[in-house]
Amino acid sequence: MAEMDTSSGGGHKKGPGVKKSKKLSTRVDLTPMVDLGFLLITFFVFTTTMSQSTAMKMTEPKDDSTQILKVKNSGAMTILLGKGDQVYYYYGQLEADKLSEQFKSTSFKEIRELIVAKKKATNIDDLMFIIKSDKESTFKNAIDILDEMSICTVPPGHYAEVDITETEDLLIRKTEEANNIK
Repeated sequence: MAEMDTSSGGGHKKGPGVKKSKKLSTRVDLTPMVDLGFLLITFFVFTTTMSQSTAMKMTEPKDDSTQILKVKNSGAMTILLGKGDQVYYYYGQLEADKLSEQFKSTSFKEIRELIVAKKKATNIDDLMFIIKSDKESTFKNAIDILDEMSICTVPPGHYAEVDITETEDLLIRKTEEANNIK
């Protein structure tokens, strides 16, 4: 509410014959404005929808030991996640006499190009990316590689997370020791 103060300004004269005019003061009561502010805040809080959490959709196969998926060596690429954001990979199966040629190291910056190249070079029915995490790798690395699969539009069912073997673990340790990765 607004009020007008109509009290006289004292009626003092300045000089002979000059009458001073009345001063009117205004005062605005802001109490209703505070109530209106709280009503608006309450309205917006109750009518706003909270942001929905987004999660990556991942189809996981059922645990059925009778159904084992056969993968062609020509279509398989195994990606191993090590410590220090290191990524190791090889194509097909590891062969003891060709370990130095097959087992290679890369980074997350370059793995996308390798995934895209493998996807282009392989028939989609034969394509399979096998992802294995070392006990020293981080959860962030596992999420990053799954994001790379999504970015490269690798269809679900053409990549899988599998436990790392002792041979692969040993290869990662030896490579990290040789490269002084801590």
